[in-house]
Amino acid sequence: MAWNDPQWGNKSGGNKNSGPPDLDEMWRRINERLNGMFGGKGNRPEGGAPDAMPGGGNLIGLLAGLLVLVWLASGFYIVDTGQRGVVLRFGKYVETTGDGPHWHLPWPIESREVVNVDQVRTVEIGYRTNVKNEMLRESLMLTDDENIVDLQFAVQYLIKDPKDFLFVDRSPEEAVRQVAESAMREIVGRNKMDFVLYEGRADIAARARALTQQILDRYKTGITISQLTLQNIQPPDQVQSAFDDAVKAGQDRERLKNEAEAYANNVVPRARGFASRLKEEAEGYQKSVILNAEGEANRFSQIVTQYAQAPQVTRERMYLDTMQTVMNNTTKVIVDQKGNSLLYLPLDKLQQMVSQPSADSLSQPASEAASAAVPVVPVDPRSRDAFRSRDREDRP
Repeated sequence: MAWNDPQWGNKSGGNKNSGPPDLDEMWRRINERLNGMFGGKGNRPEGGAPDAMPGGGNLIGLLAGLLVLVWLASGFYIVDTGQRGVVLRFGKYVETTGDGPHWHLPWPIESREVVNVDQVRTVEIGYRTNVKNEMLRESLMLTDDENIVDLQFAVQYLIKDPKDFLFVDRSPEEAVRQVAESAMREIVGRNKMDFVLYEGRADIAARARALTQQILDRYKTGITISQLTLQNIQPPDQVQSAFDDAVKAGQDRERLKNEAEAYANNVVPRARGFASRLKEEAEGYQKSVILNAEGEANRFSQIVTQYAQAPQVTRERMYLDTMQTVMNNTTKVIVDQKGNSLLYLPLDKLQQMVSQPSADSLSQPASEAASAAVPVVPVDPRSRDAFRSRDREDRP
């Protein structure tokens, strides 16, 4: 930019070897021209005319243009992936922008807030940082059976509505902590202590999460609960020993109960089976006795019929059957002296018959030995027994 100042360069017709310009003089003249442009009188010499500074207005306009460009450029911003931009105009919500480059009217007209909606935030209830760093005011809760439990849990949440998250609640994290604690106290207060400590942990966590989400939605906090995790559930330290004794007694009771049920399951079926077996044996014995009695009666009836037709033959036949039955159960050997003097005695079979304790097992070998060794001796009709039988028939 040209400056028509005699101090810059050499003047025509002047001294070519003049020195550098005076800085104080140059600064004074710049101030005088600026004052002249804004209506000031400046430091002019008496009776003299103001000095002219060609191009001064262009410099000011350029500076002003640069400032305007910088001001407008400050309205550009970039929203990363997983974030949302919230644009405010004089502090009032205007819009929510997604990821990518955006522009808004620069400050002080509009401003922006960038919120990370993918970040998982965690709120700890009943402890801070470590479960050993307890917050008893938050962790001690009363159950339905009027017992106290020390319950510590953590809540993880995400932001689903940046507008509500920024403007509805002043302290969203504290709101989540208080709502989760209130919901957990309500759930624990409706259940027994044993259910809370043992089998009901998963159910309590799920119900507390659902109730917390319901309350937060009612308050329009723009927060969604992703997970509620139970960190530690136990009785207070002051009653821990007594509670351990009670738990041990309950476990012993369950163990003895299970042992009794196992013993009953073992004894009762065996007793029922034994009773059923006795019943079946009794029924079988009953049927056997009845059938044997009926068979004996039928046989006797048949014998009576045959005896009426031929008494002598029937008596002899009955005698022979009886003797065969008796001789089958004895170890004695009857030898007929009139027969052959050279006899074969099956001693091995006789010894085997003697060694066997059962009479039923002895009957068949003995009969085989007797039949093999001794021939059947026919009854002489002239013997004394024949005469006796004949006398019995003649009697009226």
